[in-house]
Amino acid sequence: MDDIVKAALAKWPNVPHCTGWLALDARGDWYMRDDRIQAVGPFPKVKGSRIDHDKLKAFIERNYDHDANGCWFFQNGPQRVYVELESAPWVWRVADAAAGFALSTHTGRAARCASTWLDEHDHLFVDSPEGFGLVHSLDTTWAADAIETGAWPAPQSMLFNAMPARFGYCLSPHAGLGAV
Repeated sequence: MDDIVKAALAKWPNVPHCTGWLALDARGDWYMRDDRIQAVGPFPKVKGSRIDHDKLKAFIERNYDHDANGCWFFQNGPQRVYVELESAPWVWRVADAAAGFALSTHTGRAARCASTWLDEHDHLFVDSPEGFGLVHSLDTTWAADAIETGAWPAPQSMLFNAMPARFGYCLSPHAGLGAV
């Protein structure tokens, strides 16, 4: 977490949390969801405005974390902005065989594969010490190669709706915590 964020938390410890305004899609893209967008429909049916500003994305990603209930958030100074998740808290990027099928989060954190999972739509998920996430659609070929060569364990099956409870995350803090 950035030092400026830690200082703001110490100075203003009781700022109300925010829900519904920030979302992460299945490709690792961040979306802003203002009141108008939220009124049109829930995420991911209505995504909102994709955040393309590199420095803003980097700030969000450096300050992305989760609470004890598995709700993921961006700590924006003293305010906790909860994130609506399309698939999982992480979107995994996978390197090719020459790079040893290296695994990293959409925020750039290195990780290692502990287990792999397929949902009922054949979407590939990976559990790691860093957490649980969906393999980016552009990287499924590398992930398949990692499984076929034995670099990663063979996938187990699980229904998508069972994954949050099993791996301890919440797809929609907005629905669970209520609009703030």
